[in-house]
This record gives sequence, structure tokens and C-alpha cells, in this order.
Amino acid sequence: MRSSYLPSLLRGPLLGLGYALCWSFLWSIADPYWMLPFGLRFGVLLLAPFRYWPWLLGGELLAAGLNDLHHGSPMGWAIFAFGDLPQPLVVAICLWLLRRAHLKPSLQNPEDVSRLLLSAAFTVLAATAMDTAMLAVLHAPPTTDLLLQVMGQDLLGNYVGTLLLTPPLIMLVLAPPSPRALRGLLMDGLLVMLPALVILLALSEQSDPQREFARILSLAPVLFFAFRHGWRGASLSMLISSLGMAIVDHFTTHAAPAASAHLFLAVAGTGALMLGSATDALRQSSARVAEQNTYLAAVNRRLDQLARQLRDAARGNLQAEEDLRRHMAAELHDELGQNLTAIQTHVKLAQTRLQQAGLTDTASAINDILGHMRRTLHRLLDDLRPAVLDEFGLLRALDEGPIRQLLSTACMRYYTDLHGDPRLLEEDIRTALYRLVQESATNAVKHAHASEFRLRLRIGTRQGRVLALLDIRDNGSGLPERVESEGRGLQGMRDRVTSLGGVFRLRSGPTGVHLRVLLHSSTPNRAAVRLSHPE
Repeated sequence: MRSSYLPSLLRGPLLGLGYALCWSFLWSIADPYWMLPFGLRFGVLLLAPFRYWPWLLGGELLAAGLNDLHHGSPMGWAIFAFGDLPQPLVVAICLWLLRRAHLKPSLQNPEDVSRLLLSAAFTVLAATAMDTAMLAVLHAPPTTDLLLQVMGQDLLGNYVGTLLLTPPLIMLVLAPPSPRALRGLLMDGLLVMLPALVILLALSEQSDPQREFARILSLAPVLFFAFRHGWRGASLSMLISSLGMAIVDHFTTHAAPAASAHLFLAVAGTGALMLGSATDALRQSSARVAEQNTYLAAVNRRLDQLARQLRDAARGNLQAEEDLRRHMAAELHDELGQNLTAIQTHVKLAQTRLQQAGLTDTASAINDILGHMRRTLHRLLDDLRPAVLDEFGLLRALDEGPIRQLLSTACMRYYTDLHGDPRLLEEDIRTALYRLVQESATNAVKHAHASEFRLRLRIGTRQGRVLALLDIRDNGSGLPERVESEGRGLQGMRDRVTSLGGVFRLRSGPTGVHLRVLLHSSTPNRAAVRLSHPE
């Protein structure tokens, strides 16, 4: 416990000492238009917990007092009380209020950047107003021009210092770049920033307008870094460009006015920081969209897989149902059909004795009942498994089979247009096509009161798959307003097509019903291709 408690006690003093050393170093290179100590103070107080503020402010005040003593400033205690103390207190009060108002040290999007820069401008304005008031207290009443000059210097210097140091501090503490992003920053710094600084140094020795063009050129890499690396690249490039301008102004003989250079830096740096944050926000949004698209693609693949599994299961159930129907039809034909034939044979053999016994009417009734049972059995067998489909094939069964007899009995004209080779289709698809036409013809006879029934079937291959297009029309009364979905009704037809992975389109109007069905083979059929393209 003591070993962990002792470092927590030393954390505040060590943080205050380190901050004081950094503040003293930056104060030694401070410029009226380039107040990096103010930016350090704003950034550190923005990031540090409130419990460390006394140590930070105490370290700064200690460093400021030692600096005054080192330079032998007159009115030492007065300068400390009215010159060094007010500004840190004003900044601390402003940041305390702003943080209580939920100011966050974030530059992830333009809204956060705008909020942070407005907070910095508000703090700079309050600190500058306090400094101007203290100036009037410490010195003789200054002239208006002097007050405006001092306020302008303080406003520009404090804002530029905040703009230069606060974003890098946020980056180091809260949002460090990844190793890959850091390598990109270093590489672009060598390829872009270093040549720009060399050009700046070379052109700064020239007279206007080359010197002004050099300063504008020095900020071009800032925009490049903002586009390429977001707000991190914009903040680091602004800091390096500002250092480059300061070095050029210090060593060149044709130094430009510092105020205009740093004012341009403040405006361009603010825009670059906004541009960088917007670039980062756009990239994050694109990454989220790409991630969502990847997730949706995976979900769609899973849904497609489940749909295929459901279709395979439905197709398997349909095949099992057809197998059961075929088995039941065979059993009924073999057992019940043979028994009916045997009964009818025995009745014919016993017909003479029945007549002698005066039971002629009974023999005729038995024969009628047996004939009715045989017709019923034939109709049941056709419903279970149409024998005509196995005997004649699909096209002939559709053109000449029981469907035509059904429509002719109902006095309906039957038109067929059949093309293709049904052998290309799988057995369950051939059965489905026949049953769809059979059910449609039954509905037309029972419900539509139509006078004609048109059937068109096209079978062919496309890209190695066999396609079957079924088109059925009648000129009846159309569908009723409420269609009951029974097992062998329209819903049964739709389910049959869906289980085979086909497309079912039904349209009803005042001139009848129009049904279009598209079915295709489940797998590429090489035998079908050979049948459709014989050598």
C-alpha cells in the first residue's frame, strides 16, 4: 500500500516541477506575437485533473518569480502580484467554468474544434483584458494607441500560442498516432516540410514580393498535412512552420513585420485545423460505412445461405411428397384397382344366376357402382401422380392429356404454344409445371367461367442453366376480392414455385387471370447442355 501511495503523493509535485521547467524554457523564447507559454498553460490546465491544478499553478508562479528575480525586475513583489499572478488565475477560472460546461479536449470533428477554439478565444480575451487593466495599474496612464497595441499583441500572441501547443498536447496525451500514421508523418515531413522550409529560407533573403511569397508557401504544407493526416498533421505542421518563420525572422536581414506573419499563421492555422478535423471525421465516417457494409454483406451472405437451405428443404419436402404420391398411386392401382376388376368379373360371372333369381336390377346397380368407383379411382390416381406425364411426356401431356379433356368438357377453347425439350428439366420441375397448368385449368373451369384458356411454355438453356418460362391466361372473370389460400389453391401453387427457387407472378384483371412462372435448374446440367447442343 505504501509503495503505491507514495508515487501518487509525488505525482502532483513532479508534474508541477516538470511543467515549471517547460514553462521557463518557453518563456525564454517567447515573442510578443508568439506566446507559447500561454498555449502551454491553456493546454495543460485543459488536460490535467483539477486535483493537480494547485501544483501546476504553483510551479508556474514559482518559475515566474524566479525569472523576475533573475532579471532584477524593479517592483519585484508588485510585478509578481499584479503582473505574474492575475493571468494564470484568469485562465484557470475560465477553464474551470468551461470544463464545468462540458468542454472536452477533443479535435475529432469540426464541432469539437470550433468549441475548443471559441473557448480558447474567450480565455485569451479575458486574460488580455486582465493584462491591460494591470498595465494601467502598474504604469502611468498609457495612451490609447499604446493600449490598443498591447492588446493586439497579447490577443494575437496568446491565441497563436494556444493554437500551436494545445493540439499537440491533446495528441500526445489523449490521441497518440498509430505507428503507421507516425511513419507517414515522418516520411511526409522529410519529403514535403523540409523542402518547404529550405525554400522559405532561400526566398526570405530576397526582397518583396519573393519574401511574402515564401511565407505563404511555408503554410502550403500545413494544408497538405491537414488533407493527408487530419488534425494531427495540421497541428504538427503549424508548429514546424511557425518555428521556421521564427528562425527566418531571427537570422535574415529582411525580416518582415512579425504581426502580419503571425496573424496570417493564426488565420491559416485555424482553417487548417478545421480542415484536418473534417478530413478525420470524413475518414471515420467512411470507415464506419465500410465496416457496416462488410457486416451487411456478411449478413446477406448468411441470409442467402439460409434461404438456400430453406429452398433445399422445401424442395426435399416436395420431392418426398411426390415420392409418397407415386407410392400411394402404385398401391391403389395395384390393390384397389385389381380388387375392383375382380369384383366386376365375379358379378359378370354371376349375372345369369342373378337374372334367374330376379336380381337383374341389383346386378346393374352393382355394375354402375363399380364403374363409378373405377372412374373415381382413376381421377384420384391422376391427382396423386398423373400417369399421362410418365407415359406421354410433359409436352404431349399438356397438349393432349386430361387437361384438354377437362377444358373440352367445360366447352372452353384450349390454345397451346409449347417449345423446348422437357428432358432438359429435372423431374420435380416437370411435375411442378404440369400441376401448375392442371390447377390453373381447374380454377378456370370452376371459378372463372372463361371461354378460352391459353398456355405457352418455353424451355431453353442460358449460361449452362435450364430455364422454363410458363405463361397461362384465361378470359374469365378474374380473381375474387378475397382469395382463400388452401393447400391446392393459389397459395399452394405459389409455395410449390417458391420451393423450387422460381418466380411466381399472378395478375388479375377484368379480362381474366395472367400467370407467369419462371423455373430454373438448381445446378448446371452438363447433360442438358449436350441435349440442347448436340454434336
